[in-house]
Amino acid sequence: MTTTVTTYIERLQQAADKAQSAETTYRREAATRMAALERERAFAFRRMNLMRSVAEAAKPQMGDDSDPAERTGEEIAVACALALLRTRLGWSSESEARDAILTHFAPVVIALHRASDEAEMPGETSGIDDALERFEAWYEEAHGVSFWMLFENPMQDTPRVDF
Repeated sequence: MTTTVTTYIERLQQAADKAQSAETTYRREAATRMAALERERAFAFRRMNLMRSVAEAAKPQMGDDSDPAERTGEEIAVACALALLRTRLGWSSESEARDAILTHFAPVVIALHRASDEAEMPGETSGIDDALERFEAWYEEAHGVSFWMLFENPMQDTPRVDF
C-alpha cells in the first residue's frame, strides 16, 4: 500500500529526473552548437587570412593585362598565389590530388587578380565570392570535408627525454 507521502516523493523524483534529462539534452545541444560556431569562426579566419595573402600575391604586377592576347601578368600572379598556397599548406611535393586542388583554386586567384585591377567597381566582390564558393563546393564534394580542414595544425607527439 502506497501512502500519500510515498506518492508525493515519487512525483518529486520524476520531476527531478525530467529536469535532469532536460538539462542533459540542453547541454548536448549547446555543446553541438558551440562546436559548430567554433568551426565556423575558425574557417572564417582561415578564409580571411589565406585570401588576404593570396590577394597580395595576385595583385597586378608591373605591366598591363589589358591585352587579352598577353596575359603574362595574370599568369605570374596565378603562379605566385598558387606557390603561396602550396607553402601555406606545407606541400613540398606534387601529386594528382594536389594538382587538382591548385587547378580548381586558380579561378579564385584569377578573380582576385582581375578585381585588383578594376578601379571602376570598388567594393564589387561577387566574382571573387562566386569563384571561392565554387572551389569550396568542389573540394567538399570531392573530398567529403571542408577545404579549410587542410589548415588544421595538429600538435605532433614529441618524445619525452629525461636526462
